[in-house]
Amino acid sequence: MEQKKSKLNHWMRNSITARMFVVGFLLLVLLIPLKFVKALINERASRQEAVVKEINEKWGNEVLLSGPIVKIPYKVISEEKIFNQKSNSYFTKTKETIKNAYFLPDKLNIASQVETKPLNRSIYQSVVYSAAIDVTGKFPKIDFSETDILDENILWEKATVLLKTSNLKGIKTTPIVNLASETLIMIPQYSTEYLSTIQSNYIPNAKEIFATSHPFSFNLKINGSESLKFLPIGKETDATMKSNWHSPSFDGNFLPEDTNKEISEDGFSASWRVLQINRQFEQSFFGHLPNLSASAFGTKLIIPVDEYQKSERTAKYGFMVIGLTLLVFLLIQLVSKIYIHPFQYVMIGLALVMFYTLLISISEHSNFFKAYSIAAVAVLALITIYSRAILKGFKFPLLICASLASLYGFIYVIIQLENYALLVGSIGLFIILTTIMFASRKIDWNNES
Repeated sequence: MEQKKSKLNHWMRNSITARMFVVGFLLLVLLIPLKFVKALINERASRQEAVVKEINEKWGNEVLLSGPIVKIPYKVISEEKIFNQKSNSYFTKTKETIKNAYFLPDKLNIASQVETKPLNRSIYQSVVYSAAIDVTGKFPKIDFSETDILDENILWEKATVLLKTSNLKGIKTTPIVNLASETLIMIPQYSTEYLSTIQSNYIPNAKEIFATSHPFSFNLKINGSESLKFLPIGKETDATMKSNWHSPSFDGNFLPEDTNKEISEDGFSASWRVLQINRQFEQSFFGHLPNLSASAFGTKLIIPVDEYQKSERTAKYGFMVIGLTLLVFLLIQLVSKIYIHPFQYVMIGLALVMFYTLLISISEHSNFFKAYSIAAVAVLALITIYSRAILKGFKFPLLICASLASLYGFIYVIIQLENYALLVGSIGLFIILTTIMFASRKIDWNNES
């Protein structure tokens, strides 16, 4: 029995196949703590998302603005035949229903100035903004002659102007619409729709005002977060946006004009021009105003890849880092004939896993570069010192330190890249594979003594 055990130990210590099998098995085992690390990153990222959402809700969520729109009620007279059982005959009952006609402006100009600032809660940060929006334009002459609505059924005295927004909470000034010579104060209306409605008081002399085309204007100060969008309800809609935010993402159904778009570290400016022919709805609606949100355009004020996203992307390379590092130790073991115990492989693997916990914990209190550098230096020092004790010299530990430092540097470069990450990653892996093939070419793989 002792002889068989001795032969097994000898085979485990000297057989290349056995050592490769052990290292491969340990690599699979080390995927378990690596999986826990990825779960920790996701949990911390979810916590950040919840805190940012709470900050944004208290400051003001995303803003989608639509308006102004003229609403004019009108009466619809219908007749209904009702059967009278007592007289065994029908009689006619006249029914009056109030409906609304909605008219969009011919010309709509929107100028917005967006100032962003960070808001912090504990270790988490959100970017919010305050927007000053100036809106001018012109309403068309409103004519019911092309409809079957009789003039006496039009309730001109109840005509109003509507604004619609997704964020009533963020409004910081009471909107006042200037129409012709009238000043209209806006008040909120109850609504269960996505866009809340702000409606003016009744327009004095509405019939006379809308007998011809008239200009309008209003300004709005509003707090928001994440995005600022507008609806192109004008027959011609021109919009401009200027901000001190350096990472905009132009979003929605229309992109800004390239000739008037500028993005720099100090902020951005952009302009849009949308014509009626560019979107799929008309300039007037009768009975019901549909949801036009699908035609919105604007800007997302995005935060560039944050620390949790970078940590998650780094952790995706964890299997490669652990695998290549253990492979380097295995090749050194085969070349130098120094025995490395499976327990020592496990300790090296756990040290590599600790890099990711250090990275995420430090990055919550510092920038990603500093966190990455500290975690990498700490793990490099630990593994180099530990391998010095295993390999009994400086030659191989320094080789391991250089290899691991190059690998961490390579991964950091990939994390920073966006458009060329796949290209650089593929080239880098090809070089790594070539190096390993070159280094292992003189190993006697047939030596299974």
